[in-house]
Amino acid sequence: MSLHELSAIGPLLTLTSVILIQMMVIAFARNLKVTVIISCVGLLLTLLAFNPVLPMMPVAVTPLLSVDGYSVFFSGLIIVAALAVTMMGYDYFKDRGVNQDEFFLLLLLATLGALVLVSSTHFASFILGLELLGVSLYTMMSYPIKGVLTLEAALKYLILSGVSSAFILFGTALLYAANGTLNFESDIESGGLYLAGGTTLVLAGILFKLSVVPFHMWTPDVYEGAPAPATAFIATVSKGAIFAVLLRFFADSGLYLLETVMSGLVLVAIASILVGNLLALRQDSVKRILAYSSIAHLGYLMVAFIAAGLSGGRDLATEAAGYFLFAYFVTTTGAFGIVTILSISSPDKDISNLSDYQGLFWRRPVLALAFTLMLLSLAGIPLTIGFIGKFYIFASGVSMTLWLLIAVVILGSGIGLFYYLRIIFTMTQRIETSGEIHIPVTAGSVMLTLSGTLLLFGVYPAPLISLIRNLVL
Repeated sequence: MSLHELSAIGPLLTLTSVILIQMMVIAFARNLKVTVIISCVGLLLTLLAFNPVLPMMPVAVTPLLSVDGYSVFFSGLIIVAALAVTMMGYDYFKDRGVNQDEFFLLLLLATLGALVLVSSTHFASFILGLELLGVSLYTMMSYPIKGVLTLEAALKYLILSGVSSAFILFGTALLYAANGTLNFESDIESGGLYLAGGTTLVLAGILFKLSVVPFHMWTPDVYEGAPAPATAFIATVSKGAIFAVLLRFFADSGLYLLETVMSGLVLVAIASILVGNLLALRQDSVKRILAYSSIAHLGYLMVAFIAAGLSGGRDLATEAAGYFLFAYFVTTTGAFGIVTILSISSPDKDISNLSDYQGLFWRRPVLALAFTLMLLSLAGIPLTIGFIGKFYIFASGVSMTLWLLIAVVILGSGIGLFYYLRIIFTMTQRIETSGEIHIPVTAGSVMLTLSGTLLLFGVYPAPLISLIRNLVL
């Protein structure tokens, strides 16, 4: 490997070095505050390590990785989200007993796996990044040890994710038999049954990781059982990285030229939007509502993905996917951030029942206002970043005349507005309550930053749009 290639993967090497340091610190000087500080500094150094990479892009680092504007944008998004989860996680775990340091080590390992995924151009690096991310998530879900549902959530995800990984591995073997290579590029003209079978299995495994219908059954149980910071990480970093590698895989392989594949994805998008929104109406748990909401939002994102595939992956649709994913990261991290703050004083389980949020506007108006902003953004209300993201989805669908999908997006958005407003209405109800809700400085500053970002790019999206165009397209 040349010095040029080593420089290009400087961020990965930086994060790997931080992980090794973290392991030594935990082994010899266990201290949760020190662990979190090292994690935050390490993530910031990893982000800064992209600065010398920018002038040399794009760089192919062996056949396995490609460091280009596309990977840099999604890597930056992943690192910032991981930093936010780390800061919120400190306040959540500091009073939940000893031996919580490993959660943040696992978070760094999962982030490294996500960074490998978004740069992957080869199935070997894809599977390596996927398993590094997935194995770390299994254990993150089982923290803290005192949790009531954490082990159940981790076990469910372990079993089902293992099955989906087996699908991906077997599908990769079939694609290798069809193409004679593990690169993402494929000869769709002469692939035959091997190509069809391999593509089906790989897509099934990836769609499970994205938790879209009909591979969504694990999502509400895992979201409810996992600790709130881990749930925020799963909903944002994990899904964002997998979606990024899926978009690159389709663009490089030319699978968007297969009509049967695209028709199947259209059905997946429609089912995800409708099923996600309709099942969210029946929930009385905020975490389960957000779980079904995430299924619906991945359905919206699939509209941009389908439009990107039909147009070759390098136009408005790719820009729409980037902006929508950024908006989804901000709002979803913020929504689970509220759950995290409210759950700090509850060592056995997260505060998730809808009834627990009654009167929040009168008890902690700042928290309630921040949660309201997040919910309105998820609903796509104007002056929020979610509105711009959903507008982009409409624009990409219209550009490729996907009228059926556009109609389903409109219908799903109308249904979603009901259960978002239901949570807001619950927070405005006056009830007699006892107990003070403490807002830690660290988690509170994260929520303030996310709320400001939500409003800033909802009112003035031009800088973010320009960044996405310069990097992703």
